Amino acid sequence: MEGKKVSHSVTEQVRVVINSDLNGFDRLFGGQLLKWIDEVAGATARRHCGHIVTTAAIDNLAFKEAAYLNDVVVLIGKVTHVGRTSMEVRVDTYKEDPEGNRHPINRAYFVMVNMGEDGKPSPVPPLILENDGERMEWENAEKRRQLRLLRKKEGY
Repeated sequence: MEGKKVSHSVTEQVRVVINSDLNGFDRLFGGQLLKWIDEVAGATARRHCGHIVTTAAIDNLAFKEAAYLNDVVVLIGKVTHVGRTSMEVRVDTYKEDPEGNRHPINRAYFVMVNMGEDGKPSPVPPLILENDGERMEWENAEKRRQLRLLRKKEGY
């Protein structure tokens, strides 16, 4: 199976926060943001493997800042690690000001599983790492994978 570069599957989505996206404090509802992040993670993973994927785990979801009505929210997903049938996808979320400057509001790591035609996990293409940043992200993903396996063993 031929490998794919990280850049092959980078996915960017832009949203404008509307009234129905807000919680009781007039901020972007965390559940709505999670939905958007899951969509971006799924599209990113699907671009990498070329098949339907499913979310297996949300490894991290860190809220750094709020978004409000009419804010422009930019979500960017990229594959950071691949296993035999799964991929780790990092999704960074930014609030974009009118000048186009982006301010981080969230970072999330998702584990996505490639689903074959038979509805069972199937192999994914290798990930081609092209620079030190991508190699560092891979190494950090290995550490996160070990922590996920430990938590699983402990019953989480």
